[in-house]
Amino acid sequence: MTAELQAEAVERGTQSPGADCQMLLNQLREITGIQDPSCLHNALKAANGDLTEAVTILTEEQVKEPVQDAVAAEPSNGEGSAAGKGLQTDVIDLAPDNKDDLQAVIALSLMESPKVQTAERDANRSVNMAHETSAAENKNRSKRKRCEVWGESPNQNNWRRVDDWPVGLKNIGNTCWFSAVIQSLFQLPEFRRLVLGYTLPQSVLENCRSRNEKRNIAFMQELQCLFALMLGTHRRFVDPTAALELLREAFRTAEEQQQDVSEFTHKLLDWLEDAFQLAVNVNSPGDKSENPMVQLFYGTFLTEGIHEGKTFSKIEAFGQYPLQVNGYRDLTECLEGAMVEGEIDEKATTQSVKYGQERWFTKLPPVLTFELSRFEFNQSLGQPEKIHTKLEFPQIIYMDRYLYSSKEAIQKKREEIRLLKEQIAVLQEKLERYMQYGSGPTRFPLPDMLQYVLEFVTAKLPADGPSTQESPVAPSEPQAEPRVLDGPLLQNSALKMEDAEKPEDAASAPADTPPQPEPVSKPVHSSASLTRVPERPAPHVATEEEMSLVRTCLQRWRSEIEQDIQDLKDSIARISQSIEKMYCDPVLRQVPYRLHAVLVHEGQANAGHYWAYIYDQPRKSWLKYNDISVTESSWEELERDSFGGLKNASAYCLMYIKDKMPRYVADDDAGAGQFQKEVEDLPPELKHYIQEDNWRLEQEVEEWEGEQSCKIPQIEPSSASESQDFFSESGPDQPSACEPDLHSLSSQHAMMAKEQTAQAIANTADAYEKNGVEAALCKAFREEYSRLYLLAKETPTPQSDPRLQHVLVYFLQNKAPKRVVERTLLEQFADKNLSYDERSISIMKVAQAKLKEIGPDDVDMEEYKKWHEDYSLFRKVSVYLLTGLELYQNRKYQEALTYLVYAYQSNTTLLRKGPNRGADESLIALYRRKCLLKLNDVAAALFISSDEAHVADGVSILNELIIPCMHLIINNDISQDDLDAIEIMRNRWCSYLGQEDMDATLQMKLGELLPRLLDCSAEVIVLKEPPKIRPNSPYDLCSRFAAVMESIHEASTVTVK
Repeated sequence: MTAELQAEAVERGTQSPGADCQMLLNQLREITGIQDPSCLHNALKAANGDLTEAVTILTEEQVKEPVQDAVAAEPSNGEGSAAGKGLQTDVIDLAPDNKDDLQAVIALSLMESPKVQTAERDANRSVNMAHETSAAENKNRSKRKRCEVWGESPNQNNWRRVDDWPVGLKNIGNTCWFSAVIQSLFQLPEFRRLVLGYTLPQSVLENCRSRNEKRNIAFMQELQCLFALMLGTHRRFVDPTAALELLREAFRTAEEQQQDVSEFTHKLLDWLEDAFQLAVNVNSPGDKSENPMVQLFYGTFLTEGIHEGKTFSKIEAFGQYPLQVNGYRDLTECLEGAMVEGEIDEKATTQSVKYGQERWFTKLPPVLTFELSRFEFNQSLGQPEKIHTKLEFPQIIYMDRYLYSSKEAIQKKREEIRLLKEQIAVLQEKLERYMQYGSGPTRFPLPDMLQYVLEFVTAKLPADGPSTQESPVAPSEPQAEPRVLDGPLLQNSALKMEDAEKPEDAASAPADTPPQPEPVSKPVHSSASLTRVPERPAPHVATEEEMSLVRTCLQRWRSEIEQDIQDLKDSIARISQSIEKMYCDPVLRQVPYRLHAVLVHEGQANAGHYWAYIYDQPRKSWLKYNDISVTESSWEELERDSFGGLKNASAYCLMYIKDKMPRYVADDDAGAGQFQKEVEDLPPELKHYIQEDNWRLEQEVEEWEGEQSCKIPQIEPSSASESQDFFSESGPDQPSACEPDLHSLSSQHAMMAKEQTAQAIANTADAYEKNGVEAALCKAFREEYSRLYLLAKETPTPQSDPRLQHVLVYFLQNKAPKRVVERTLLEQFADKNLSYDERSISIMKVAQAKLKEIGPDDVDMEEYKKWHEDYSLFRKVSVYLLTGLELYQNRKYQEALTYLVYAYQSNTTLLRKGPNRGADESLIALYRRKCLLKLNDVAAALFISSDEAHVADGVSILNELIIPCMHLIINNDISQDDLDAIEIMRNRWCSYLGQEDMDATLQMKLGELLPRLLDCSAEVIVLKEPPKIRPNSPYDLCSRFAAVMESIHEASTVTVK
């Protein structure tokens, strides 16, 4: 909110001293996180109304030891200075007089300055000096290392945009917050139109004298160029460096300090507002009613209340409306809590000291933005913390219940809800008496207690157990009444049982004979007596009539109690349902707002990553904008990442659009070609800018292709005995110059099956002698085909995979074309390595002649080649999987992870073509996940050891293996198990933040590592293939597969030679 809007708002309302006090209290609560009103009031009173002094008083009271750091240390690469996120700039309550004080306090405590670890705290130090220190340190900060996404992408096709699909934004170093904000704004058609159509009269340009005006105009021009590229570029992502550098430069100056991501966003919108103000109302610059930014994003609300018995009322403007998260379940509760504070008693006298206030929106903007306060300052730790509690929000929200025009109806409903909630509280209290019954510290549900007593009553002693005859009562006396089985009676009963086990001569001894002393070591109860104790408690003395009466009473009482409980629950549910439906009146559903964008933060308060979910109206789906990546998503994924409570990711900003204003919502019929239409309507200079960038892209592609064609393929030397599987294991994803030709690849598969082929030829001796070579070839062909067909139909087991035995088993299981199967089998008999004897040579020559007769019209050779490439890749996946499993069992986790990751990536390519094309994906993923978790434990242990060499090793493992593998996993279809594992690993490293016993150097290194660990979209990962391992025959591979699979299922280490 601007100062002009504040002044205009104040002019339209009355502001009492009590309201000013409450405003300061709100600011103080926001900064310190302390919720106790009396504590805040006393601190403000002791500071004579000085906000800075009040913060100092509260901080020193909470932290016993004086804080020595004037500038809080923060990891150098925390995305967007999220450390200060908890201290949201309150656009509603900050007056010009005290806003500078608040910024000074925040700057001194949360300034981004990663290398300044200690500095003497001075409350009177100027903000300029604090920022100069921060700027100097930031200048020398080590930048995060990343692959250059422009030139190191392995495939030039990754540079090109697909049709009209939205483009991403390049992360140029901790700028993911900028990507999320800009993408959310760009996808607003009205905002996009305003930016691209921005022009200034020449007279205004000539009269611009102030530095701020020139900077704002320059920023608008860069934003125009950026938006134009996002519309018409042929790239998959564009570079926002020019616009970002202007923002960064502004925050390096002394008077404009970086607070946090929220402050960045506010500053961005302020610049846009000021830039548009130059283009409207030139004659009256103070009037912002015609400013399109104000019309689009700003609204007003009325605050009415009572403070110390005096009523007050004021109108204020707002842009991004802040909402507290703590203590609320959903967005509706957040809004209700923000709109009503305290209790307003209209009947109160002037002497009343009650406080309360209500807020009512008097004007809602077309784009309604809510800031969710997900960060708070921890006084005991002296640093900000993120709030991870779950907060749900709807796709459609009706704002009628918060409008001033609905005040009378809503107040009545709020009173009804208050009374209903009081009823629920009374019912809950009654229900609690039933569910927590008893007078001692431990209480139980009353129905359960009655059931336990009923079970005791219905229990029966064993047939040989104590009976009425064994009772201590004499037989001549009348039967004693049943007694409660208390402690002394149990002891007497036990003694009697013990007496029953004594020898007869002892029993016949005189009654007055003194008992013989027993050894001290003898237990109280003999082993014989313990065997007579019943297995479960049961009444010892009770008549059948008594038992029947007790059972009847207990059953009746339990039924009555259960009915009472059910009635209470039904009443509570019925009243709760009435409360939920209180605002479902169609009259109160006339102002719908539809969710447009959700900005998400993942990580902790001082490090993390940002991305956005934006609803694409023409496509009717949610899209995820994650730096350079733009992918189709779903509401379910958005819920999982944005609601919070499950992991370190949660929404921090919600953007809603007024649903009944078509000009602000994308047209449903826009569809494909909408961006192209907008490009055609651009000014000539922006069209030319797009054309130049697209021309540069073509030049870059040509240069890259030229570099690739000049590279000499390096083929690793191998002996003749090892060369048979070299080509078959190279895979289709290698450069074309390195790939074997078609005949080499298929002949290698034929050579791998030569032993099976030789056996098939040996079985044709009779046919060869009687009918000649043609008949022998036909017989061998049919019998081999039948054998392989039956093998392909066998049910696989965990210890065997028939596809490894022969290429045709793989083809048959995946329903390869008949012509491909026949040619592959014929080529098997044409293998020149079958020159064993005259019959083999004759059959080989006939097969070779038949191969020459097969022309391009008979078999699609391109399809034939792809099938053999797939089988080659399948064997490579199998080899890498087995190697990775063996290495894992031998605890060589680093080497194992490389093989397993490559196996998974290659296997994914195969599985896209069919479920039987690749290996067991879940098995690879399981051991890849296990390797990652093991390596993460190793790296973490090395890192916190404080030994310099060990720390370097831990960082190396993290940078070279764990982080690249995590990025590969997340950027593909990720399972819940993988997601949980990655969350465990991230939490492990995030838990080290702010540890008092950790060295400052380690904290700095941790700050450099965490952004890469949390930000999984800013790097293009190039997977390096592990060393090749080639089996000599399919039988070797099959036996190895069986041994390894048996080993992992039985958890015993097996090494296969």
